[in-house]
Amino acid sequence: MPQNNDRTQASLSILLGAAVGDALGVPVEFLPRDSFCLTDMLEREDAPYPVGTWSDDTSLTLALADNLKAEVFALDPIADAFVGWLYGARYTPHGVTFGIGHSTQQSIQRIRAGVALDKVGGRTERDNGNGSLMRIAPLAVYLAQVKEIAKRFAIVKAVSSLTHAHDWSVAACFIYIEMLRKLMNGQDKLSAYRDTQNDITAATGLITPETLAKYERVLTGDIRQLSRDEISSTGFVVHTLEAALWCFLTTNDYRSAVLTAVNLGLDADTVAAVTGAMAGLYYGFESIPQDWLTKLVKRNDIEAVARKLKPLSV
Repeated sequence: MPQNNDRTQASLSILLGAAVGDALGVPVEFLPRDSFCLTDMLEREDAPYPVGTWSDDTSLTLALADNLKAEVFALDPIADAFVGWLYGARYTPHGVTFGIGHSTQQSIQRIRAGVALDKVGGRTERDNGNGSLMRIAPLAVYLAQVKEIAKRFAIVKAVSSLTHAHDWSVAACFIYIEMLRKLMNGQDKLSAYRDTQNDITAATGLITPETLAKYERVLTGDIRQLSRDEISSTGFVVHTLEAALWCFLTTNDYRSAVLTAVNLGLDADTVAAVTGAMAGLYYGFESIPQDWLTKLVKRNDIEAVARKLKPLSV
């Protein structure tokens, strides 16, 4: 396990990397591919928010990271934080909750209504937006000391299932966290990708063959070999994971990775946030352009959450 300074650097790199990617994508979210070409952090013209504003992606990432207890894993504080975000605008850039997805909203409403936490997340095929994948990255730091893959999977599943409980969403989150953990341990990105493929496909009993088949292009092929036209950037969780891995693995620095993600269009902020966490971790938060960090709304709040995030004691 990395020493405390390494852990803090990893936390900062993941959270700042994701938040900057998110903020880059907010102004062009849902715009068609190739209807724009973003090269810098801009302000969205049709929204009353300044440049550097991030969305629900970062809000829920912060809510998760800020409520992971090092002493023992517990869902209740995380669920309470999600409720506080939706109904009390906690963890928001401007004191307003915006950008919430349908499945996430319904799940948090069920949490507030007192439904058991293992029953609140959407479980149908229609509940496979990227709403849990977009916020799951802090678990890479949290699970850094957990050696048993089955235990890591169980925690990832529980956290995803607060909003997205279908097997496809859980699998996307787990593949992503395993990739991040390998990057955090110092592997180069190609070996991290190959080892993630091997470990996921070898972990029998965790993910069904039917679900693994949904991720064939990620797990048995080489996502790098696909063309840009073969990469989708919709809000479907499979598409988001494919797009983020493709952007990360086919570029050579943080800036290129997140701009490539944003310029795919459609769900630009989420694809860039998921990409940004990987690229921030791999290249280090020092690689994030300083002018983008300067513009990032509530950067100090994001850093404060990152600095207190600690691994689960095992």
